[in-house]
Amino acid sequence: MHIADPVDHVGADAVVMRAGEELDIDTLRDYLAPVLDEPLTDLRIRQFPHGFSNLTYLLSVTSSSGSSRERRWVLRRPPFGNRVKSAHDMGREFRVLQALQPVFSPAPRPLHFCDDHAVLGCDFYLMSCTEGIIVRSREHPARNRLDPSQVRQQFFVMFDGLAQLHSIDPATVGLESLGRPQGYVERQVEGWCRRYRMAATPDAPDFEVIMRWLDDHKPASSPAARILHNDFKLDNVVWSEDGALVGILDWEMATVGDPLLDLGCALGYWAEATDPEFYRDVCAMPTDVPGAPTRAEIVARFSEQTGLKVDCFDFYLCFGMFRLAVIAQQIYYRYCHGLTNDARFVRMISKVSTLHGMCERLIARSDL
Repeated sequence: MHIADPVDHVGADAVVMRAGEELDIDTLRDYLAPVLDEPLTDLRIRQFPHGFSNLTYLLSVTSSSGSSRERRWVLRRPPFGNRVKSAHDMGREFRVLQALQPVFSPAPRPLHFCDDHAVLGCDFYLMSCTEGIIVRSREHPARNRLDPSQVRQQFFVMFDGLAQLHSIDPATVGLESLGRPQGYVERQVEGWCRRYRMAATPDAPDFEVIMRWLDDHKPASSPAARILHNDFKLDNVVWSEDGALVGILDWEMATVGDPLLDLGCALGYWAEATDPEFYRDVCAMPTDVPGAPTRAEIVARFSEQTGLKVDCFDFYLCFGMFRLAVIAQQIYYRYCHGLTNDARFVRMISKVSTLHGMCERLIARSDL
């Protein structure tokens, strides 16, 4: 399979740092030069414009070999103004990558963690730049000349990567204490319901019926606890030119818990061809194009790959959509209260309402 479009290559969309989110290039150069054993005299910093939480920057220099090829790294730091360290724990994210990278090649290679706030005023870490292609546009498959069978295979490969992650026993890589798997699903339902109520604005839809349904339909038991990515979606995946999955990005929310909840949250992002137009319209990813597998087909393949019996999936999917609505509402709350002036955030309330409609539709059709 050939996926060739330079517009989508990692770093091609990096932009000038946003106002108020600039990094001090001189301080950073002085600090990182001995760390990387590079002079960094021509250090350049651009910012990845996507994402709504931790900030991600592309650092580059011209290769010391004299060629025109760049050497590139990625820097992750918390949002400016963050006061809750546990919500943007750079050290935790770095440790997850340290543990996973030797046994799970799609995890980026962590290079250096810094907790000296004299450098950037916060904890941050540096990792390798995973070279490849990220799908961000709904037109991607057609633009890259993929036929429906190739699209289907690509998306199955993506979820095979999630199944591979869930095959890793946390204890074998020292991540058994990353989360609290006992009672994980119950805590997730309670916690996300609480977060929605705290972030509610006057124009936010009422999720009380949906929250009660989730509480009433929690599965009686969970599979063995596994490492969860917790934000697994198409624009967090990096592909090689020939369609191999070479990277999974954004491990900020990784934990240990019920792998079916991870799958449900991943499919909370997944609009398919038979979904209502109001839902497909807000989906930024080409998950409903010809050839794309349905959620049911992905669940069946995931079950085959992992050996897990996927019961009660309406619960897991509804939770995934609800959690996504909470995240969007929290982002919108920040905008409403003047905690950010990022113009993208104002659109989040529409997404919240759309996900509310999808949760209602799923519950009405569910046989749980």
